[in-house]
Amino acid sequence: MAHRINLRTPEVMNLVEAEVGSQYRSELVTRLRLCGGTLSASDLTVRLAKEFGFCYGVQRAIDLAYAAHRVFQGHRIYILGEIIHNPEVNEQLAMLGIENLLAPDRSDDIDRLGPEDVVIIPAFGAEVSRLEQIKARGCQIVDTTCGDVMRVWKRVRQYASESATSIILGRAQHEETRATSSRVLGDGHGHYVIVANLTDADYLCRYIRHGGDKAEFFERFHNAHSPGFDPDVHLQKLGVANQTTMLSSETEEIQRRIYRAVLDRDGEKLAGRNFQAFDCICGATQDRQNALLEIIAMPLDLLLVIGGYNSSNTAHLVEIGEARLPTYFIRNASRLQSPSAITHYDQRKRQEITTENWLPIGRITVGITAGASCPNNLIEEVIVRLFSLRGISCEQFTA
Repeated sequence: MAHRINLRTPEVMNLVEAEVGSQYRSELVTRLRLCGGTLSASDLTVRLAKEFGFCYGVQRAIDLAYAAHRVFQGHRIYILGEIIHNPEVNEQLAMLGIENLLAPDRSDDIDRLGPEDVVIIPAFGAEVSRLEQIKARGCQIVDTTCGDVMRVWKRVRQYASESATSIILGRAQHEETRATSSRVLGDGHGHYVIVANLTDADYLCRYIRHGGDKAEFFERFHNAHSPGFDPDVHLQKLGVANQTTMLSSETEEIQRRIYRAVLDRDGEKLAGRNFQAFDCICGATQDRQNALLEIIAMPLDLLLVIGGYNSSNTAHLVEIGEARLPTYFIRNASRLQSPSAITHYDQRKRQEITTENWLPIGRITVGITAGASCPNNLIEEVIVRLFSLRGISCEQFTA
């Protein structure tokens, strides 16, 4: 394998900071944060959540990708999928010539890699089998995996070493969850089940308490369990972990329900040995959820949530908002078509839809937040567009 190269030299990172800053930063958003998160002009007030946008892990991943582009000039540079779940950021990397190794039309590209090629591991991490393929080709690897994700890997490996099945709360097809589940397998003896929501958790709890139909179990958890998994054998000793970007309140409730099921089955003495849980929600995800709960407790007429539609942490912000007030999940400012029409993502239909008469007339207050993979420049563009729909220019903004 290629020798390790330090990308984070002061010279390189100074250049990267300037380049990344020119593309993704926003003076308006910085000013808005400093003045308490509120902008008003005429009959429109915008309230921005205290925590929003890029987290440390996302910023680090982007910085390392840009650093790789500078350091490995003349080399082919690839990335295993998307660096983060934001289409604008991924498009910018593609414009730099960083190619997506997992694109549908590139299924044979891994076999063509060589020691002169560079492969970036995204912030979500990568499955062990895929990583071993890359290492076997002798490539230079730039690993941007988030530290919070690696903490979860450590925990599920511990569960496996103790012969406990990992109950992973997450989305089975999400890159992070796939990477985490691959760490459970270890020497081939670890097991896992992936639980997506409270409904899945309740089904699992019934099986823990009373057993059930194996065929039905496997149909429900299709592609969401380890090879060789037997629910009658491997649900005896459990350890709960989760995708780092899940909804905190739901995660805590699922943990409680699974523990209660084990307690009902085994009694208090054995339940202490047969159940473990580990809070894996990353700090940035929790901070953004808490900040959103704070602003929606204030009088708001509607909420805009900005981010990639395949972003898990952003999707959960939308869920929080939808429970309280009209909420629109938008990719960028272009979705604010007019005062009478907005195009936004419907998570139930899994597609964009257009809603009419979305922006009330008269004096209104609009809440805004953004997922951890959304850059500040996109937030600024949404704010500017929102004011422009009321005929208000940037010069009229007042803190």
